[in-house]
Amino acid sequence: MRFFFLLRVHHWPKNLFVLIPAFFAGVLTQWNELILLIQGVICFSLISSCVYIINDYRDREKDRLHPTKKNRPLASGKVTTTTAIGFIISFLLIAIPWGLYLNFYFGMSLIFYLLINVFYSLGLKNIAILDTLLVSSGFLIRTLAGGWLADVAISQWLVIMVFLLSFFLATAKRRDDLILFQTGLAPMRASSKSYTLEFINTILSILAGVIIVSYIMYTISDDVVNRLHTPYLYVTALFVFAGLIRFLQITMVENRSGSPMKIFLTDVFIQITIILWILCFFLLIYI
Repeated sequence: MRFFFLLRVHHWPKNLFVLIPAFFAGVLTQWNELILLIQGVICFSLISSCVYIINDYRDREKDRLHPTKKNRPLASGKVTTTTAIGFIISFLLIAIPWGLYLNFYFGMSLIFYLLINVFYSLGLKNIAILDTLLVSSGFLIRTLAGGWLADVAISQWLVIMVFLLSFFLATAKRRDDLILFQTGLAPMRASSKSYTLEFINTILSILAGVIIVSYIMYTISDDVVNRLHTPYLYVTALFVFAGLIRFLQITMVENRSGSPMKIFLTDVFIQITIILWILCFFLLIYI
């Protein structure tokens, strides 16, 4: 179990962003494309585990002062540094050549993602706003990489939505860090010194509105309507709206936005909106 948490296997679903371009392009049911993309998801999962291990190693002393992060394998001493390094080397030797073999641009995106996150761990995460921008870029890189791997065009609206949504989630996580500090449960993050709850709440409110508008613009754009042969995609915006409002409620009312992935895996309301969104979208473009 300690290796499960070291590798952050429970965070691997984030790498499903690789599937997004193919899903929106209506080609995800093509068997050859699906097999190729699954391999891409595995490559990103291995690289993301390397990133998590590097970050945990760098932060292990600070994590020991955190109410929940103190239980991480490296911070708690359940996994040795030698073992962690062994995982990093093994995964890099598997993922990078595999990714380059699948598609040169996809492989380069893996390397670029790795480099950005290494620099993030080395100190860029201490710069306010830049820290959330870099976290958001990871989801955008996954999406673009998925488009290159599936050889499908990516709408500019899709790029905007993915980036804004990931920035929204990263900002919500910063809010949770700030609340933990103010209640004396965790030390202050270096970047958090430049944030206030009012500032973060304003950003989240603005982002939620822009994301919804961007999504609606995407669903009614001529390019998407003509390519997918349906003018009714805007109906799926209902579930996007409901999901975002629920996440805002969790963030601002319940004050528990520290782990967006945990929310997606445990909150029934959000799970239902996601399932209905996928089902509605699938019926409109695949049936």
